[in-house]
Amino acid sequence: MNVLECKGLMKRFGPTVALDGVDLTVEPGKIVGLLGPNGSGKTTLIKLANGLLVPTAGEIFIQGNRPGRESHGLVSYLPERPSLPLWMTVKQLQDFYEDFFPDFRRSRCQEMLDRLEIAPDRRLKQLSKGNREKVQLILAMSREAKLYLLDEPIGGVDPAARDYILDTILRNYNPEASVILSTHLIADVEKVLDDVIFIHQGKVLFQSTVDAIREERGMSVDALFREVYKC
Repeated sequence: MNVLECKGLMKRFGPTVALDGVDLTVEPGKIVGLLGPNGSGKTTLIKLANGLLVPTAGEIFIQGNRPGRESHGLVSYLPERPSLPLWMTVKQLQDFYEDFFPDFRRSRCQEMLDRLEIAPDRRLKQLSKGNREKVQLILAMSREAKLYLLDEPIGGVDPAARDYILDTILRNYNPEASVILSTHLIADVEKVLDDVIFIHQGKVLFQSTVDAIREERGMSVDALFREVYKC
C-alpha cells in the first residue's frame, strides 16, 4: 500500500490556488525530495498530509486513511518554523512526546541528544538556534511513524548542521516508512534522496527516481532543478 496518495488534490485560499490538481504516490521505504522554489505549494501539500488543512477538492490518503484521527498516529511532522515552547527543558519535551505519541522511542532520542551533549535540564531557549532545530528534528525522528513530513529541515542552519541533520534522517527513519523532505537547497540533500517530486505554482511537473534522472538525462538533480526553474 502506498504511504501517501493524492488524487486531483486542490487547495485554494480565497482566489489564490495553492495546489492545482495534484496527482502523486509515495511508496514505502523511500526518501523523497519535494522540490520547488518558495511559494510553489510544498508547505501546503505537507500541511494537507498532516491534517492541518482541508482540501478544497480532490483526495489525499495516508496508508489508505484520510488525514484525521487515524492518520495522526502514522505521521511525524517537522514544521518549517520551530514550534516547541522555548520555556520547556529537553527532558520536559521528551516527557511531552512520550505522553502524546505511543510510538516515541525515548532511548533512541536520548542517545542522539547525548551525542550532541545536550543536557536534559537545558531549556530550549538556552540552546543555540541550530541546536534547537536539531532537538526538534530528533524528537520527530524518534517516532516509529509510517510517514515523516519534514518541511525545510535544513533551511536555516549552517553546512555542518545540515550534514548532521541529513545523517540523523538516514540513520533513524523506519525502513518500512517514507520520508518527504521539502526543500529548495537541492545540492545539500540530493545524496540522501531516492525519488524527487518537482512542484511549481501548485502543479506537479514530474516525479522520478534520482537514478533515472542521472541515467536518462545525464545530469544531477541539482542541475535539473536549475534548468527547470531558471528565470
